[in-house]
Amino acid sequence: MPEITIDATDGSGSFAAHVAMPRTMPAGAVAPEARGVVVMIQEIFGVNATMRTLSDWVAEMGFIAVSPDLFWRQERGVQLDPDAGQAQWDRAFALMKGMDQDKAVEDLKATVAHARTMQGANGKVATMGYCLGGRLAFMMATRSDADANIGYYGVGLEGLLGEAGNIRNPLLLHIAEKDKFVPPEAQAQIAEGLKGHDKVAVHIYPGVDHAFARRGGHAYDARAATIADGRSAELLARVLG
Repeated sequence: MPEITIDATDGSGSFAAHVAMPRTMPAGAVAPEARGVVVMIQEIFGVNATMRTLSDWVAEMGFIAVSPDLFWRQERGVQLDPDAGQAQWDRAFALMKGMDQDKAVEDLKATVAHARTMQGANGKVATMGYCLGGRLAFMMATRSDADANIGYYGVGLEGLLGEAGNIRNPLLLHIAEKDKFVPPEAQAQIAEGLKGHDKVAVHIYPGVDHAFARRGGHAYDARAATIADGRSAELLARVLG
């Protein structure tokens, strides 16, 4: 089941989502164990090799990973490479600027609803996003019923703090100290604005840049990524079973 199709809730069409399934139960098992689902939210580069690799990692942990194509309203099937030159970045930023983020949240909510009823799923769903996806994961925490939400180096979160009172389920945020898209003053605003919220954990990783958890990327930092990914895995295991 490498890809599924999900209907948009506004009636404007449908969009594809890449799916990575966990390994099947051992031979002789009476029935496969129902698994939690993680909705993987793309960077500005689309559902590319990075998102598929991350989805495989989530599946290896025993969850079902579903990564929807959030650029479909502009262009379907976008797969860009952030390490392949400026032209790829220019196209990615153009797509990001052209995205209606409220519609993207609607599409993510449709994905969560679909994921709750997938064959082999246990009805529990979390989201986990990177970069643009990290921002959208925050928006899902404030606007959806997802059981948990995780954001890696989300951009512009300081402008969304007014919605923090709507957070009802666990939200985990990973922030890069040297992130050129999230300057120190923004990091301070985010940390202060969410301080004391019993459902939110904010971690700032010293000395690393934006995309420190992108495997194989120019900014990848194995130490910070391992620590962040461990925190993410612990939350997913606790919430999704």
